[in-house]
Amino acid sequence: MSKTIVVYHSGYGHTQRVAEVVAAGAGGELLAIDAEGNLPEGGWDKLAAADAIIFGTPTYMGGPSWQFKKFADASSKPWYGRAWQDKVFGGFTNSASPVGDKGATLISLQTLASQHGGIWVSLGLLPSNKKESTRLDVNSLGGSVGLLVQSPSDASVEEIPQGDLDTAKLYGQRVAAIAAKLRG
Repeated sequence: MSKTIVVYHSGYGHTQRVAEVVAAGAGGELLAIDAEGNLPEGGWDKLAAADAIIFGTPTYMGGPSWQFKKFADASSKPWYGRAWQDKVFGGFTNSASPVGDKGATLISLQTLASQHGGIWVSLGLLPSNKKESTRLDVNSLGGSVGLLVQSPSDASVEEIPQGDLDTAKLYGQRVAAIAAKLRG
């Protein structure tokens, strides 16, 4: 079994809910980035000990939240020492719109993982893109690089589409399974 950490920032609770589901799928642990962009005490040590790291952030104005970006910039210390070299990585993002430039956020997460010498895990699911498809279907937003979630701006945390939450659980399972295979 691999050790998976889901490190995330959530502005309004929606991304936190998705992080919880991803972590449940992965059998992983949550590590929240606070409102000031900082990790809790011991957070960097947990990331160093992880086999897999899954990044999570809302998409604000076409990219990660500034709090997640502060964390990403602070990861230059483990980057310099290659502390995350060959770890397995994944990522997810959430925004109010079906598209909302989430792809740009996922590419920034994938790039961060690559800068650390990591191994990125794609979503690995076909999109639900037929006429009969609904938001209850897995991967209804058609992601491939990572997990995409939509939470309308006037929706509560409890109103995140079930299809997105089901996709989140499957993605957590996939990342953890690949980390376990590579760990041998």
